Amino acid sequence: MTKEQLRVQAVILDWAGTMVDYGSRAPVEAFNRLFAERGVEVDEAVRKPMGRMKLDHLRDICADDEVKRAWRARYGADPGEQDVQEMYREFEPMLMSTLDRFADPVPGALALQDRLRAAGIRIGTTTGYTREMMAIIEPAAAEKGYAPDAVVTPDEMPRGGRPHPWMIFRNAEVLGIYPLSAYVKCGDTPADMREGRNAGVWTVGVVFGGNELGLSQAEAAALSEDERERRFRDIAASLEAAGAHAVIREIGDLDRFIETVNERLAKGERP
Repeated sequence: MTKEQLRVQAVILDWAGTMVDYGSRAPVEAFNRLFAERGVEVDEAVRKPMGRMKLDHLRDICADDEVKRAWRARYGADPGEQDVQEMYREFEPMLMSTLDRFADPVPGALALQDRLRAAGIRIGTTTGYTREMMAIIEPAAAEKGYAPDAVVTPDEMPRGGRPHPWMIFRNAEVLGIYPLSAYVKCGDTPADMREGRNAGVWTVGVVFGGNELGLSQAEAAALSEDERERRFRDIAASLEAAGAHAVIREIGDLDRFIETVNERLAKGERP
């Protein structure tokens, strides 16, 4: 394929906080409840590892310094792998019992899907959810109009999920599209950015609706313009530090980044 022919042919989209579940609330609610039942407050530690496979996410929460201090104060020792495994056995059914309530597409997601399809761009997905969890979310989202072409989960990868690139590579196999420079990866967490860069694809972060902002749609709408700008700048800087080529405000802005990528590809640039 010549550089004149090379254009974006596929996007790899995250699920919660990017295309569905404004604010990425489902895992936050479940993790908070899980630790609250053990008398331990986790606060911001829950959102820091967002985007990782949920078992790894739980391990990362337990490795947080503040969480370890709270756990020691309660139990006299740091949380260990046995604690992680015991909690995860409770966490999975706890999360899955609520997932169907968190499959609403974020504003602009369905219109973006339509524009991508009209442009002949295929839609793949990666996630921190397992296949069993996606078996709940995927049909619930489809009922509301969102149905990507490929869904890959981290538990299907022998060597793990984000920040590793394997889920993106599997999407490429399923979609049958190459080279990887014809892909754009979009997500709302630093783990998404690292996944995209490790896979060698164009990588873009999204702020409003995402985990890093961590607000409901109503809470985000209530922000003043100055506060919206401040939070956008701060989150954009964090996502860029994690590897984002660019950061957009809302998922409906992804088209403009794709246009920019096409211009850069035509000049012979690569991710």
